[in-house]
Amino acid sequence: MAANRPLGIGLRAQKGGALVVAVEMEAGEPRILLSTAIETHEAGDRLSLEPYRVAAEVAAGVRCGVPAEAAAAVAEGRKRQERMAAEALRDVIHRLGAAGNEPIIAALLVNRAGWIADLLSYSLAWAAHVPVAELLAVRDALRSAFSQCGVEGVELDEKSLFDLAAERLDLSPEEIESRLKALGASAGKPWRKEQRLACLAAWVAVSGPR
Repeated sequence: MAANRPLGIGLRAQKGGALVVAVEMEAGEPRILLSTAIETHEAGDRLSLEPYRVAAEVAAGVRCGVPAEAAAAVAEGRKRQERMAAEALRDVIHRLGAAGNEPIIAALLVNRAGWIADLLSYSLAWAAHVPVAELLAVRDALRSAFSQCGVEGVELDEKSLFDLAAERLDLSPEEIESRLKALGASAGKPWRKEQRLACLAAWVAVSGPR
């Protein structure tokens, strides 16, 4: 890949996988190379899809402590998620490489929930916590995939992404929204808010200081 055409991939985690948008900068302008979804679970495998939901079911009725069976379920589920995430990311890199492109950076969208140190205890404390734990586990699997695939990773806060983009790209939020909408025409459907955020994450990452 030419040095003046940096390429980044933006990832937005969701239950069971992530949305991925690859953006190449050409003459200072973003161009979408790929918009797809990857999976961090196998079809029909609840452990890899929702390990904390499975653990919560195993621990139902337990008044204190974390049952060993629940901990084992989460450990196995997350191991499978990491394997699937790495395989999926390698496939994305292969698809881009086959077209003569090579990612130089991967931008993972995150939020302030990173303060949770023990996801299992957190998820077992309240049923409403389980979906949060599932999402954070997917993000961890993606981080592992970056390392396994040898891709540089950065993390961008989703809530402040537009502020960072306005500063780094020297565009107003309205201009950014307009550009993202136009980029969607080349990406094809679906092109919802989630895809636009992944796209913007990649765009900001490759436009930053190297």
